[in-house]
Amino acid sequence: MGAWKVGRDVGWGARESLRLKVVDAFVIVVAVGGAYIIRFGLDPASPGYEETPYGTLSVILILSWWLMLGAWHSRDSKILGAGPEEFKRVATASLWLFGMVAIFSYVFKFDTARGYVGIALPAGLIGLLLARWILRRRLTATRRQGYSMSRIMLLGGPGAVAHLASSLHGAKHAGYLPVGTYTPGAPDGPVEEMFDGLPHMGHEPDMHSILEAIERCEADAVAMSAGVQLHPKVIRHLGWELASRNVGLIMAPALTDIAGPRIHTRPIAGLPLIHVSTPTLEAGQRLAKRLFDITAASTAIILLAPVFALVALAVRLDSKGPVLFRQERVGVGGSTFSMLKFRSMVTDAEERLAELSSLNEGSGVLFKMKNDPRITRIGGTLRRFSLDELPQLFNVLGGSMSLVGPRPPLPREVEAYEQIVRRRLLVKPGVTGLWQVSGRSNLSWQDSVRLDLYYVENWSLAGDLVILLRTVRAVFQSTGAY
Repeated sequence: MGAWKVGRDVGWGARESLRLKVVDAFVIVVAVGGAYIIRFGLDPASPGYEETPYGTLSVILILSWWLMLGAWHSRDSKILGAGPEEFKRVATASLWLFGMVAIFSYVFKFDTARGYVGIALPAGLIGLLLARWILRRRLTATRRQGYSMSRIMLLGGPGAVAHLASSLHGAKHAGYLPVGTYTPGAPDGPVEEMFDGLPHMGHEPDMHSILEAIERCEADAVAMSAGVQLHPKVIRHLGWELASRNVGLIMAPALTDIAGPRIHTRPIAGLPLIHVSTPTLEAGQRLAKRLFDITAASTAIILLAPVFALVALAVRLDSKGPVLFRQERVGVGGSTFSMLKFRSMVTDAEERLAELSSLNEGSGVLFKMKNDPRITRIGGTLRRFSLDELPQLFNVLGGSMSLVGPRPPLPREVEAYEQIVRRRLLVKPGVTGLWQVSGRSNLSWQDSVRLDLYYVENWSLAGDLVILLRTVRAVFQSTGAY
């Protein structure tokens, strides 16, 4: 896990909030001021200026927009650095504001220039989201060095705490820095070894000892995980004490790889029951995904037609053999199909696989080899930038694949699947997917399976769009492609 001890960064939340306030104000002033100049110019005698005081309206709009972002808590330190919540709140606050402007104009018959609003809203919203994205990248870089993070003491059973510590260490961009562990009720023993250098603060199951441990490790919050051996009344009183000391309380249930939209909290008799909805791809969702696949794949084929021609010519001139390579893969429900690729290997590559099996650098059931002698000269370049996979767009049109989905496996790989891994076959395989944007061939077999199962469990059209955008960056970086 690496070193855990990092200097305490006091006040990073207030500092980031102030930075966001300044940036938000700048973006809003530019957007609204720009819309005013484009629509009315700088001449006070311009048409429409005298009927409506747009100068005053612009000032009110700027202040209202800025305050609206604060009212929606879009600058809350808890949502900065990870997840879509920050962007959702920015968009929601902006749309609510302009919705109220439209209602106000209608009710009071206030004639607002549509061109003015039509420029200010999209310019401001895009500017705000872009500025937040830039600031998030900066914050992520800072957090990778161990700063601008909330110090967390992990409380729970030894196994759950170790898993939570490992997960948080692998997601530093989320802004949680574990600084100590506490395992109430755990038996005596060398539990420190489980946490790879993370200080263990004790295991006495009483509130006084827990509060002392929090003070010793100077934690900003307590993350309570599964297996905590404390009576509900003790937990309740602990929450009160933490609130009085301005220390946050985070509940970390034993749920992994579950996306936010599937989690619903419902209070019953004072208990916050967590409902996890069953993952389903309903008929309407399947239709939407299929229509999106057809539209996007058709457009891509038309736009990339010159690239198809150039790659086909390069493959033909580079080595003897067909331009396209057809390989049997396993699709949705275990059915097989012929997957298309531009040929990047010699024609007898499949026959030579057995003699190279001892040099396999992949993990699990995957065969990977960085310096595979079967790859042609042009094949290495095609693989590096995923150009060999372009013909799979025709598989998408034919319905055997989707633009986004799990990696299409070989039949011999499926034969070696454990039962749980077969859940990957519940949806169509994809040209790209979470595995493509998270390391590609550098991923371990376990990580590849975990990402594919996460996609199956938490599919959404918005998620597909995000993966496609991340694919473009992954292709140009060509990380893990071989």
